[in-house]
Amino acid sequence: MAAAKIPRLPPYASVPARRTGVVLSPGPARPPEDAALVALGKKIFSDERLSEPPGTSCASCHDPRRAFSGTHGSTLGVPRGSRPAHFARRTGPSLLYLRYRPRFHFFDDDEAPEPAPYGGFFWDGRSDSIAELVRQPLFNPNEMNGGNPRRLVAKVASATYAKDFRAAFVRATGADAILHAVGVALEAYLTSDELTPASSKFDAWVRGEATLTPQEKRGLEAFKDGARGACSSCHRLNEVSTNPEWTMFTDYGFDAIAVPRNRALPGNADPAAYDLGLCERKNAQTPSDDGKWCGNFRTPSLRNVAVREVFMHNAAFRTLRQVVTFYANRASSPDRFYPTRERFDDLPPKYRDNVNVSSRPYNRPENGKPAMTDEDIDAIVAFLGTLTDAAFLPAAPGPT
Repeated sequence: MAAAKIPRLPPYASVPARRTGVVLSPGPARPPEDAALVALGKKIFSDERLSEPPGTSCASCHDPRRAFSGTHGSTLGVPRGSRPAHFARRTGPSLLYLRYRPRFHFFDDDEAPEPAPYGGFFWDGRSDSIAELVRQPLFNPNEMNGGNPRRLVAKVASATYAKDFRAAFVRATGADAILHAVGVALEAYLTSDELTPASSKFDAWVRGEATLTPQEKRGLEAFKDGARGACSSCHRLNEVSTNPEWTMFTDYGFDAIAVPRNRALPGNADPAAYDLGLCERKNAQTPSDDGKWCGNFRTPSLRNVAVREVFMHNAAFRTLRQVVTFYANRASSPDRFYPTRERFDDLPPKYRDNVNVSSRPYNRPENGKPAMTDEDIDAIVAFLGTLTDAAFLPAAPGPT
């Protein structure tokens, strides 16, 4: 019997805030931004000299024009690295709204059978800090390939922003301290107001400044309806509070939904190679490397999802409609997604019982009625289009 779905905690329970009736009151106010540090982080983010060979920056794979997601020109879906024939292992998620993401932790709910994992950065939650996670793409040989830390530190010292860097981090000496300072500057930028715009049509609708079309309204209802999309059980939203912190369209949890194998990825040329997700996270402080978590990946925010070039951790889908169709039909029509009746083909057989088959819409009988009609699917796609912030509307696809 397949494992039950991971218990979900109440929306944003890790955020220090209170509920007052149906209105959510925000947690403590953030301190004022350090404008100079944010500006420094933005310059580092776009510095193409930091890769080996030079030419690839953080912005190459997290394109500011595409809501800070992207492929760096790759046709495979996963971002192209700084060197020919080198590619990242997973897709490049949007970096917007990172200020709200909690650190990785196991939440112990009295009503749940066991603690459940939440938060963290990357698809598998393997990093707990923005300031530290930046080292991974910087030095990953298949991404920016930064090489020797001392070489990268020398590049920072000779950059056009070197004077600003020294002014911001007077006491940073030695490679480790300087690399940490690079992470601190990038964290300041990635958690700044610029990357937390909340300027979508949905935000305007919550504020009473916009009207949803009939199709968008239908999509919102299907998105929330437990008998149809049931999307909001994981992609949490709040239609009352105007604070975007409460409507990030994610609960920051993890789930095993058995995305089909993407055979175009170079690593998948080996049939014995699998991306196991959360259980690859090695941390002595948490039990995340237990085999029962294999196949689990972080639930992403759906804000600006319509401008992404590819979808899911392995770029299995190229359109948003394909994604919603998969959710609606995986249980009732599995042959549409998996070859030769090999269910859940991107997981080793020994972990396929981890896949969520108990929650809606995954619990429908095979060959039964799908969770949603084509009209529902189109409506949800239309609603998801309302989550695009104003600056990224030019990258959003037009009506289909």
